[in-house]
Amino acid sequence: MTMTLDEIKQILDMVREHALAEFELEHDGVKLRIRKEGAVHVVASPLPAPAIIPALPASSPVTPSGPQPVAPAARQEDDEALEFAIVKSPIVGTFYRAPEPTAPPFVDLGQAVRKGQTLCIIEAMKLMNEIVSEYEGEIVKVFVENGQPVQFGERLFAIKAR
Repeated sequence: MTMTLDEIKQILDMVREHALAEFELEHDGVKLRIRKEGAVHVVASPLPAPAIIPALPASSPVTPSGPQPVAPAARQEDDEALEFAIVKSPIVGTFYRAPEPTAPPFVDLGQAVRKGQTLCIIEAMKLMNEIVSEYEGEIVKVFVENGQPVQFGERLFAIKAR
């Protein structure tokens, strides 16, 4: 099945009307993903044949678009100002620290993280979006409690960048 231009226009109108930063739809072998980066980009592609479904459905990792600001810390340590990289939510959804309720969190305070490492999951419209680190460093702050809703641009983690 393919989407018509009118159907795509309706979806774009809905994205604009609700001021969504990101929208993803998978239906009958077609995947449509819209992400705002100053302008709306539409990508529609056929999906590969379904594979084994994991216990937690996951979409491709979502990473914040563009460089994220590095905010100076409010405290001083050994007379040197530390700088923290702030990981912000790229979408609206529900924040989860672990892949399932009984599993340990992806990351904890004081833990070293590397670029590309999964930090958390944000569930949006029943899709699980992995949020990955764009930084090497150490987790120094978790701003959101497990299971809490998050907004676009809301702070999730502070990382002491290396």
